Amino acid sequence: MPNDHHDYIRRTTPPERRVNAVESAFGMPIEVRFGRFSTRSAPIWLQFGHHPSPMSIWWAFGKNWRRALLWAVAGLVAACGSVGPSGTPVSYVSLSSTQSPSFEAGATPAVPPEPNPTAFPTARQTASPPAAAWQPSIGDTLQVQYSGTISLSVDATIYDLDADDTPASTVAALHARGRHVFCYIDAGAWENYRSDASRFPAAVLGKAMDGWPDERWLDIRKVSLLAPLLRHRLDTCVAKGFDGVDPDNVNGYTNATGFPLKAADQLAFNRWLADQAHSRHLAVALKNDGEQAAALAPVFDAAVVEECVEYSECAQYGAFVKAGKPVFDIEYARAPSAYCPVAAKLRFAIIGKHLALDAYRTHC
Repeated sequence: MPNDHHDYIRRTTPPERRVNAVESAFGMPIEVRFGRFSTRSAPIWLQFGHHPSPMSIWWAFGKNWRRALLWAVAGLVAACGSVGPSGTPVSYVSLSSTQSPSFEAGATPAVPPEPNPTAFPTARQTASPPAAAWQPSIGDTLQVQYSGTISLSVDATIYDLDADDTPASTVAALHARGRHVFCYIDAGAWENYRSDASRFPAAVLGKAMDGWPDERWLDIRKVSLLAPLLRHRLDTCVAKGFDGVDPDNVNGYTNATGFPLKAADQLAFNRWLADQAHSRHLAVALKNDGEQAAALAPVFDAAVVEECVEYSECAQYGAFVKAGKPVFDIEYARAPSAYCPVAAKLRFAIIGKHLALDAYRTHC
């Protein structure tokens, strides 16, 4: 760093950001208001020593003595806690994290940017997300249909329908019949037939899914690339009036994806998905991630499982029922006589479906 701090500030700090240099005296962002004058700024790292000198303040404000004097008076007021006769502050200095380089009369602070999309929650975070507008309950029943003409007459309290193929009018018609509707999206895999398939960069595409040659696993660690695409899919669900979201393929770490995914990567990704859904007031279901069900039950509203009776995996989802949240299981090969006793014992809602996931449905 040059020895001349004043020249360093002048040469390395844009004029509109020089106001930020004086914040090193406080070590935090400040907002100062005097009548119609306001400055709001955000911190940058500059070395002034312990305190900026009058000359450094002058340089920081572009040799503008009026602005430098205003800041100096504000600092004095903040230090002394000056108040008027009635106890009302003559002026005030308040903490702020909003960034705006303006120092204008009546200036409106800039809207803070959206949090960095590369910052997934860590696997250890357990803070409760915002509540969804609708919460599925134990005792609800499910109909899943992704192919054929949607049957609106199935006796189920919740429908699970494809985000792309389902028009808003169908969702509205089901609402009129007292039904709630899950929005199916693929969150952990790429499908070559989706309308946004071309927007996925090659860097996130992994191996083809076993038995599904049109789908490839995604590298869920690359959040900076995936987040805008998945947010758009969730926004589509909201725009069509869906009540919740059913994000599929969120157990990639247990599969041959082509990426060295770890359990912690999956936990972070799944928690991020739940948070994104809840921030849009959508309920969210955990799909086929039984090994992590107990850890994720606090942040998901339900579980949608495939063939847990067939593969003896139903017990993994018991944490949801203990938390008062429903588990919906879909069986493709078992008859009701095989899965209904399990449903009664575990308090799951289990249905039988064709692999094509058409209107056909059996239930207990």
